[in-house]
Amino acid sequence: MFKHYTEALNWIHGRLKFGIKPGLKRMEWLLTELGHPEKNIPIIHVAGTNGKGSTISYMLHMLIEGGYRVGSFTSPYIETFNERISVNGQPISDQEMLEIANEVKPYVEKIEKTELGGPTEFEIITTMMFLYFGKYNKPDFLLLETGLGGRLDSTNIAEPILSIITTIGYDHMNILGETIAEIAAEKAGIIKHRVPIMTAVENLEAKKVISEVANSMLSEMYSLGTDLNILQKQLHQQGERFTLQTSYSTYKDLVISMKGEHQIKNAALAVSAIDYLIKMDKVKLSDDQLRKGLKGAYWKGRFELVNNNPEVIIDGAHNKEGIDSLLDTLTRHYPDKNIHILFSALKDKDYSQMIARLSSIAASMHFTTFDFPRAATAFELYSACQLKEKTYSESWEKIMDHLLDEYINQKEDLVVVTGSLYFISHIREYCRKRNKENEEKVRD
Repeated sequence: MFKHYTEALNWIHGRLKFGIKPGLKRMEWLLTELGHPEKNIPIIHVAGTNGKGSTISYMLHMLIEGGYRVGSFTSPYIETFNERISVNGQPISDQEMLEIANEVKPYVEKIEKTELGGPTEFEIITTMMFLYFGKYNKPDFLLLETGLGGRLDSTNIAEPILSIITTIGYDHMNILGETIAEIAAEKAGIIKHRVPIMTAVENLEAKKVISEVANSMLSEMYSLGTDLNILQKQLHQQGERFTLQTSYSTYKDLVISMKGEHQIKNAALAVSAIDYLIKMDKVKLSDDQLRKGLKGAYWKGRFELVNNNPEVIIDGAHNKEGIDSLLDTLTRHYPDKNIHILFSALKDKDYSQMIARLSSIAASMHFTTFDFPRAATAFELYSACQLKEKTYSESWEKIMDHLLDEYINQKEDLVVVTGSLYFISHIREYCRKRNKENEEKVRD
């Protein structure tokens, strides 16, 4: 038995040594032993290469505005590990995490003695999440994000009321496959028999795979650009404005605060999902509640302003598609700024291609590393950059301080930090701490 939260957390993190083991056998065993808590929850299952977290955030805020109690399971975390399991956007408490870890631990020890072997970190946290929401704190809805892929992902033990595939791109190719069709087949693995599927996938090859799986499962498919259409879109002073036509309704002049054309698509997918649930009489939500929730939605680390002078934006773009969306958003909203980019990434990412794309709009590029087993060194990243105006430092604090001091009071300059969600979480906390210290100095 763990007596303290930190003991439980260290135990969970200690499972990282088991790596990634795709498959559902261990999940089936654990949840059977626990009495199948996952069967007690109305689930909306979300897969995709990018956009999962933002799409979940839009749905979360709309449902909360309608008075619903909404659980969410997302990854990775930005501030605290507990935020992966949240209710109405609030992470579960340390005490709750401790209690469910203690309940799951004996079953983990039991399965380790079988031929199935020890569960991974993700399998354990997924089991804890299903136990929490299915037995102790049942929500009206659970917004469930896949960890990796879909077909063999630990979350795919779920039996959802609706499935969503946001986008499909080249990521985790060593596990999911080398072609778009192979990756799409893995993501489409979340489609269940007669459970509707909604998607914003644009690639024709990927969409064809999803459609074939949906047909084989007798699942209704609603596709952005075919069944769901964005009729108008334009910049808005607070973000983006667009009009959406679903299979059932037309929503004129919707406003979102998260910036970027990709966020319009994420929001359109989320509204379409809620609209479907309304028409199926599973949700009651007024037009005002839908609009207010949509506009109020935000997602930590996605084109988030974390410092005002100089302006610093963090964005967790960690693959080609994410970088393309970031570049598009910067071009749309900051066309006249000198953009200075601080970049750090994991070794297993195609960081050379990401750096080349970022260099196309950057006035300067800066490279660093951070405390993570798979992080690339600052010099490795620096060496991959062809831009003349570039620097590197193995200390991200040192290089961040330099950028904050260099561009203070320079309104024409913008600092953008990107490359890894794990990395930007450090920058987010650092800027918040620095801003708080500056405010205290001003008060004194």
